[in-house]
Amino acid sequence: MTHSKTKIIAFVGMPGSGKSTAVDYLTEKGHPKVYFGGVVLAAVKEAGLDINPENEAMIRKKLRAEEGDDFIAKRIITQIQDLVEAGQHRIIADGLYSWTEYKALKHAFPGELSLIAVLAPRHIRHHRLANRPERPLTAEEAKTRDWNEIELLNKGGPIAMADHFIINDHDIEAFDINLDRILKEIDF
Repeated sequence: MTHSKTKIIAFVGMPGSGKSTAVDYLTEKGHPKVYFGGVVLAAVKEAGLDINPENEAMIRKKLRAEEGDDFIAKRIITQIQDLVEAGQHRIIADGLYSWTEYKALKHAFPGELSLIAVLAPRHIRHHRLANRPERPLTAEEAKTRDWNEIELLNKGGPIAMADHFIINDHDIEAFDINLDRILKEIDF
């Protein structure tokens, strides 16, 4: 189902690159978002389990076995379609990670999905992860997360296929300027 005036943006990048900063910037401007991670969190809560990495991984594995590797994408596609039917035409897809998710969204919304890769050097990303207020990571945890997202989630494909790139290695003002430039280019 295509909607010529609909635009969907997904930010991709490694942990600590600034994806959440970009999503927050756009949601503060009133754009709705769908949250890939929310699919798993909702399933963990529905199962009556505590929210923690172990339970999230277990539920993710269980749902993949029951519904296929693209189970998150299928649910996100439904959420996006519901937003479009409700009159929303500028939507943020927060947390697209895998090649499978990218292909599913690209197929469901041909010509409507734009990927913006947010990039930062590893040492900057790891510093941000260590100093963030919620769920800070040690250097070893950050390294392990990088490897897991590359090897287990196939995160590299969507980053490589991004339509636009932002290098996020300066201050927030420079980041916002670069993001606004891209948003203008794609009429978002």
